[in-house]
Amino acid sequence: MAGEAKKIKVRLVRSTIGTLPAQKATVRSLGLRKIGSTAEHEANPAIRGMVRKVAHLVSVEEC
Repeated sequence: MAGEAKKIKVRLVRSTIGTLPAQKATVRSLGLRKIGSTAEHEANPAIRGMVRKVAHLVSVEEC
C-alpha cells in the first residue's frame, strides 16, 4: 500500500535496574514498562535512534 510507513515492534527483554537515567527515560518514552512489555512504533529516524540507544535492553521485530 502506497504511503504506509514501516512499523517495528519493540520488546523490553532486560531490566532497567542499574542503567543510566537517560536510558531509563528512553525505555519509558518508547512505551515500555515491565520486562516483556511491547510497543509498536513507526520506523522513523527518531524511534530508530531511541532503539539504538537502548539496544542492549530491547529486542526489535519488523511488522
